[in-house]
Amino acid sequence: MLNELKSFLIDESGIGVIEIVLILVVLIGLVIIFKNQIRKLLENIFKEINKQSKEVY
Repeated sequence: MLNELKSFLIDESGIGVIEIVLILVVLIGLVIIFKNQIRKLLENIFKEINKQSKEVY
């Protein structure tokens, strides 16, 4: 039983999954915090794309 507990504590196979989940949580949090700024930035980018594409035609 003690050997099984030691091997469970030493086993690091789930560490990668935990890291990925934590990174996703941080990224989602940043998107929620900066949602308005991201939206404004994307709107300005698409306006500029539309303006420059009209100049080509």
